[in-house]
Amino acid sequence: MYLDIAGISAAHHNVSLNLVGLLALADTDAVALRTVFTDSSSWIDTLILCPGLHRQHKAESLSNGEYPACAAMTTGYVFRVENPATVHFLQRIGRTGQLTTVFVSKQDDTASALSYTSAFPAALSVTTMAYLVSLSDWTALLYLCLLAVVRLINTVVIRRRSRIAWHGSSEPGQTGDLLVLLSYDRWVRIRGYTNDLKTVASGRWLHEPGFTDECMMGCSTLLAYVAPILVANATRDGQYVVALLLVASAIMLGMINRFTDFLSMKRRVLRLDGERKAYKNRSELARELISQSGRNDWAYAMGLITPEPLKAESNLQGPVVI
Repeated sequence: MYLDIAGISAAHHNVSLNLVGLLALADTDAVALRTVFTDSSSWIDTLILCPGLHRQHKAESLSNGEYPACAAMTTGYVFRVENPATVHFLQRIGRTGQLTTVFVSKQDDTASALSYTSAFPAALSVTTMAYLVSLSDWTALLYLCLLAVVRLINTVVIRRRSRIAWHGSSEPGQTGDLLVLLSYDRWVRIRGYTNDLKTVASGRWLHEPGFTDECMMGCSTLLAYVAPILVANATRDGQYVVALLLVASAIMLGMINRFTDFLSMKRRVLRLDGERKAYKNRSELARELISQSGRNDWAYAMGLITPEPLKAESNLQGPVVI
């Protein structure tokens, strides 16, 4: 029996390249993670075409549903941090058995520069589109344009949902000191002005999607799953170019996320302040922070310390009447 090895090999390569458009549907969190770091999504982000672009609206789930307990050591109030972007950042920088200190301040030029880092992968997308035009590969170009439309729709939705102004009553000039207890015994101390602390720790990040938002997200998801069909009809060179763009954009955005060490949230910036400090146990941590804050009611409320048992009086005799 004659076996056409060359024909089988060619067919295999054709199938592999025809499916290259599915790379965009990979379940990666690079786009969602960038959305967390930047608090929203800029218009230039619509040109960042990398795997996982259809999962941008999943940014809230990166915190894995954790709502850590938080104590205001200056007032004694205990509550929970329900901003998933802030929680994810604290999870990212926290270390087991160590106290990590974070300082909150107004957004500065360094944090604003985070939005400009998207210019590199965006420029790569524009260059790729121009190259596809020179190849006259209109099918591959249309595929990239559909991905850009998906990013544009998701960007509009994120910007709509991030318009939340409530963060509690204003306390101008007051400073605060928060202790956040995360899972796996990760402890984070957040310091700064009270209004800045409220902005990043109280309220919520994104409001629930409305009917219009849900329709737009549905359309973007549908487009993301339909777009790969176009790549099957693209030229071989166009398919290679699309594959290289998706992989290169994923690497670039992953590196940007990896080296981002601060969080931009509602025109505020959270960043590390000093070195982490290790403790043997929670009680050692609590005793030190109690001595610094001058009060212990927050530590009782969080269960870090327990009240001392009442000692029985030796001179009390006879039955106790209730």
